[in-house]
Amino acid sequence: MLMPSTFRNSVFDDFFGTPFFTTRSTDNMMKTDIKENDSNYELTVDLPGIKKEDVKAELNDGYLTISAESSSSNDEKDDKGRYICRERYSGSYSRSFYIGDGVTQSDIAAKFENGTLKLTVPKKNAIPEKQTKYIAIE
Repeated sequence: MLMPSTFRNSVFDDFFGTPFFTTRSTDNMMKTDIKENDSNYELTVDLPGIKKEDVKAELNDGYLTISAESSSSNDEKDDKGRYICRERYSGSYSRSFYIGDGVTQSDIAAKFENGTLKLTVPKKNAIPEKQTKYIAIE
């Protein structure tokens, strides 16, 4: 049976310690390491507890966007099957990196394994910016 803890400082600790008053920490979500090699960049993104089907990588206008969704449910019942506590959580995370207009979707390799997404992005020369050339007037 779910009982209040006797080791708390006050009765309010049990109330304010509930998920309604606390925030789920996202500090550990989507930590990214970027390694530069001679011909490419390797991105390693930590996605603990996320399933492969809940991860997406998108390339749009030179930006690589990695997004993930997670959800969990914690149902506790007493011995008669009555709910004592029902908690649910869902959230989404995303990060974007500018990789340039010269990189296409087919250039990027991605692999997801054991909660870690690894992407290999080739180095490509950026498309030269338009430069204004002035004509000398004599």
